[in-house]
Amino acid sequence: MEETGSSLVIGFDLTRTQAKLQTVGQFRENLAGLLAAFPNGQMTERLVALIPIDEFIGSVEALAEWPAPESVVWEDSFRNLVMEMISDAERSERLLEGEEDDLVVREDEVVDQLEPGWSGDLTPFQRRDVAKLVSLGHGANFSVPGAGKTRVALAAFSAFRRRRRVRRLLVVCPKSAYEAWQEEGEKCFAGMLDVQVYDGRSSLSADVLLVNYERLDRSQGIITSWLQEAPTMMILDEAHRMKLGSAGVYGAACMALGPLSMIRMILTGTPAPNGPRDLESLMAFVWPGRGRRVVTNAIDGGNLIYASRALKPLYTRTTKKELGLPPVSLSMRMVDLPPLHREIYDAIVGRFSARAERSRSGFDALGRTVLRLIMAATSPALLAEGASKYEPLSLQVPPLEVPPNDPLHLLLGSLSEYEMPPKYQEVLAIVKENAERKRKTLVWASFVRSISTLEVLLADFQPAVVHGGTVDREEQIDAFRNDPDCAVLISNPATLGEGISLHQVCHDAVYVDRDFQAGRFLQSLDRIHRLGLAPDTETRITVLATRGTVDEIVAMRLGEKLEFMGKLLDDAAVQQLGDPFEEPSVVAGMDSVDVNALLAHVRKPDTN
Repeated sequence: MEETGSSLVIGFDLTRTQAKLQTVGQFRENLAGLLAAFPNGQMTERLVALIPIDEFIGSVEALAEWPAPESVVWEDSFRNLVMEMISDAERSERLLEGEEDDLVVREDEVVDQLEPGWSGDLTPFQRRDVAKLVSLGHGANFSVPGAGKTRVALAAFSAFRRRRRVRRLLVVCPKSAYEAWQEEGEKCFAGMLDVQVYDGRSSLSADVLLVNYERLDRSQGIITSWLQEAPTMMILDEAHRMKLGSAGVYGAACMALGPLSMIRMILTGTPAPNGPRDLESLMAFVWPGRGRRVVTNAIDGGNLIYASRALKPLYTRTTKKELGLPPVSLSMRMVDLPPLHREIYDAIVGRFSARAERSRSGFDALGRTVLRLIMAATSPALLAEGASKYEPLSLQVPPLEVPPNDPLHLLLGSLSEYEMPPKYQEVLAIVKENAERKRKTLVWASFVRSISTLEVLLADFQPAVVHGGTVDREEQIDAFRNDPDCAVLISNPATLGEGISLHQVCHDAVYVDRDFQAGRFLQSLDRIHRLGLAPDTETRITVLATRGTVDEIVAMRLGEKLEFMGKLLDDAAVQQLGDPFEEPSVVAGMDSVDVNALLAHVRKPDTN
C-alpha cells in the first residue's frame, strides 16, 4: 500500500487513463464487491482494481458503502480531477434546468474575448455558437457540415487561451480534415499558430496537434504525456466516429484521454445518424460520468420533441436554413435492370434469403449480404472480385464463391455478353451533359472496383480519382479544383465524405450506390453545398437506384433516419432530405430496423 494504515488508496494507474483502487488483504472481498457498481472495472492483481475514469466518476457514490471510509486515501491529482469533473457535470445539469451563472458570454462580447492576434471573420451565427461554447466550458457543436465548425472551435480555443485556462489544443479528426484545420489556423491567427500533424516526435511542440482516429489508440501513451505537460483543450472533430464509446477502439481511446484535458468539445453535423443512443457516448466524452446519464434521461420517454428541448442547453447548432444557402435539388433517378442483370440479382436474393434469416442476429453476415446485394444492383462484375484491400473495413467483402453446378455460376459466366450496367450509362450521360455546360461533376461510388471502372469509362473527361489506395490524393483534388479539363472527380463517401470543400468549383453530384449509413451520406452531400456559395448557385444531387432491388430499401431507411435526425435536432432541412423526388429514366451502417427491412426484401424479391 502507498499509505500506511489505509484501507483503500484511490489514484491514477500507470497510464493515467484509469482509476486505480488498491486495498489490503483484510478488505479484498470488499474491493471485489465494490466492482459490482462498475461493470467495466476489473481486478488486475490480488489487491488492485482498475476502473475507466468515466465509469468511476459516474458511480463514485458507490464508495459510500466502503466499510472503513475514514481510512480511504485519495491521491491529490486524482481527487482534483474527480472533483473538477463532478463540478462540471453539476453545472451542466443546472444549465439543463434553465439556470444561468456569471460564466455566460453574450454574443456581442465574443470578439473582445478573443486574443489580440485573432484575424478571422465570424458570421453572426458563428459568434452565437462561440458565445455558447465558451459559456458552457465543455460542449458540443452539432452545426450542419459547412457551417464553419472548425473556425468556431478555434475561436473558442482562442478565448480559453486568453483566459489562461488552456495553452494548446489536441484535435482528433479524420485525415481528410487536416487541410481544413491547417488552413483555418493560418487564416484565423495570421500564421502565428503552429498547427502540426502528429508524427510521434517533432509535432509534440505544436500549439495545435492533429491526430487521426486510427492512430490515436496506438499513440495513447505519448499523447497522454503531452496532455499532462500543459493544460490542453481536446476536440473530437467528426465525433460521430467514436459513437460506440468504450465498446469501440476509437471511442475507448477518446474516453480514456478526455478526462486528462481541461476543456472537451465535440464537433459533428450528424450526432445521431442511427438513433438517440448515438448521443450517449458523445456526451459521455464531454461530461465524463454524467453525460451519458443526461442523454439517457432525456430519451427514455421516447418523445423526440422533449429530448430535443431537454438536451438543447448542452449543444449549439447552426441549421442549413441559417446558412442562407441557395436550395439544393435532390432527385432519385430510377433505372431498370436488363434481363440478364435481373436474373443474376434475383438469384443472389434467393441464395441469401434462407441464410439471412438464420443469421439475423449476426450483423457481420447480414452486412456482407447487403453489400453483395448493393454490388449486384450496380454491376454483377463487382461480385467476382469482391472488395479490394483499399476498401474501408465497413465495405470489405470477399469474392462470391459459386459452385460450378449452381445455376448462378452459368449466369455469371455470361457476363462477357453483358452490356454496360444501366447505372454506369446514366453516370456517363450526366457527366457528358454537365461537361458540355462547363459544369464539373462529383461521382460517388462505394466500391473501388466501381471507381476503377468509371475511371476508364469517363476517360474523355480527364477524371480525378480518390479512394483508400490513392497515393497522390492532394494532387487529384487539386486537379479537380483547378484544371478546366478535369470535369469529374470519382470517389467514395468513406474516403472523401468528410473535411473537404468542393463547393467553389462543383455543383453537381451523382450517387452510384448508397449503404445504410445516414451520417456518411449527409456528410458527403455537404462537400458541394456549404457556406460560401453564391446566392444564384444551382446545386443538383442525383441518386441512382435500380427498381425492385435493395436500393429501394436503402432509400427508405435513409429517409427514415434523416427524418429522425431532423426531429431530434429540430432541423426541418434534414427532414426534407429524407424524401427525395423520384425522377423516372453493416457493416454497411446497419441497425436492427435495417435488418428487418432487408429480411423483408429477401423473403419477397421483386422480379419486375
